[in-house]
Amino acid sequence: MCGFAGIHGLEGLTDPRRTLQAMTTRLAHRGPDAEGMLVDAPVALGHRRLSIIDRSSTSDQPMTSADGRHVLVYNGEIYNYRELRAELEAAGRSFRTASDTEVLLQALCHWGEGAFHRLKGMFAFAFWDRTMQELWLVRDRMGIKPLYVHRNDRQVLFASEVRSLLASDLVPRRLDMDALVDHL
Repeated sequence: MCGFAGIHGLEGLTDPRRTLQAMTTRLAHRGPDAEGMLVDAPVALGHRRLSIIDRSSTSDQPMTSADGRHVLVYNGEIYNYRELRAELEAAGRSFRTASDTEVLLQALCHWGEGAFHRLKGMFAFAFWDRTMQELWLVRDRMGIKPLYVHRNDRQVLFASEVRSLLASDLVPRRLDMDALVDHL
């Protein structure tokens, strides 16, 4: 189990790095092996890692594509990552890790949204395209891996746990009755 958190829309934040640090610290129990952060206005991405498939530090997150254009934070497991990796290698992609994280990153870079229907597994991730200035927040079809999102007037905040969102001090601590009814 890993955990990630992030913010899109850093304007108006006094110290985005400190806010992100507070959010990722709340996820420490989800990933004791490594912690990473990237602040790249208008996005801040944080990750806590539990090393399972590739235990080397080359698989730490946020993970950036070789050309520096794309950044990924991810929680989950891609069951068919070996098959996808072989397909991507046949298409000319090269890999520096043995992780399913890099396979997911390469798949998103190579196939774009077309990668979604190829993925078999349980996952939630944030994928940032620096050139297009697009952020994708995605989770598996069944919602096995959590992805919580809060939107206010200036930011979109997201995390693997609600308490990470609350640690930002940008999310009000009040019950949303409409959301409660939808949930139940």
